[in-house]
Amino acid sequence: MAAPLLKVDNLTVRFPTTEPVSRLSFEVGEGETLAIVGESGSGKSLTALALMQLLPRSAKIPNGRIEFAGRDLFGLDQKAMRNLRGREIAMIFQEPMTSLNPVLTIGRQITEVLTLHEGIRGKAARSRAIELLNLVRIPDPQRRIDDYPHQLSGGMRQRVMIAIAVACRPRLLIADEPTTALDVTIQAQVLDLLDTLRRELSMAVVLITHDLGVVAQWADKVVVMYAGRKVEQALPGALFRTPLHPYTRGLLAASPRLKTNLHYRDARLTEIPGSIVSAAGEKGCPFRPRCAVARDSCAHFVPDLVEVSEDRLVACPYSFIPEVAHGAAFGL
Repeated sequence: MAAPLLKVDNLTVRFPTTEPVSRLSFEVGEGETLAIVGESGSGKSLTALALMQLLPRSAKIPNGRIEFAGRDLFGLDQKAMRNLRGREIAMIFQEPMTSLNPVLTIGRQITEVLTLHEGIRGKAARSRAIELLNLVRIPDPQRRIDDYPHQLSGGMRQRVMIAIAVACRPRLLIADEPTTALDVTIQAQVLDLLDTLRRELSMAVVLITHDLGVVAQWADKVVVMYAGRKVEQALPGALFRTPLHPYTRGLLAASPRLKTNLHYRDARLTEIPGSIVSAAGEKGCPFRPRCAVARDSCAHFVPDLVEVSEDRLVACPYSFIPEVAHGAAFGL
């Protein structure tokens, strides 16, 4: 079996009063798409920033290891990490309007990456930038290359971010909520584009999202996070057929589901009560205050991840009760 391209082992990110990522582990293979899902506050974006070594100064990593292509990223100095970012590991941030420089043309921002990592300048860089804009399906790229970000729609700005990210044909692309604030039609186009580029460039993708429809269509495997911890890992089909963790079941119950005739089911969506709170310093299961199947014992220990089958992990000792774990009980 080939070694994974990316291996995250026991990663913890700590701030002075919170621990937004705790003991997180996962692997991503060459050309594979891993989806990380969960509500806002689950630690998904901080995980992405940790992979890129872009955490705030106040953040500490007391333990854990991140290996990329056999290299320990924590062992690299700042210069080596800067050379790696953009060239071999790239990231698409959530909001392109705040990620793109408003006073530079999109062409300048694309050519900057090419100059920094590949030494391409002048007309050659401009020509390559036009090719990239064409690759991400921006119409009339010869003209739009001189536009500023505010002259583009939200969907086209997101495509520019993708062009910058794939400019050097990275081996790993981290996409942090790449379709946030886009309408449904544009979302589908952007995700289709990312999947096409993944296949054409043989990239691995870490897709961070809260949209379970995206997960069902695009992911090869799924990690569900809650309060900074991995609570379930599965292949998409198994996750949707038989969600094991109470939080996973809650996410699915709160998501619209379609009948085969493309009409929404009549059942009302079920809200997960309460909200995510930091698990730092807590003794019990962090999901306990919101969990419908919590027991008294849940207040005394944090459940470990247990392998229940191949490619299937879950962190809940009560997920194996048949009436709880059976997907039909949740209308799936």
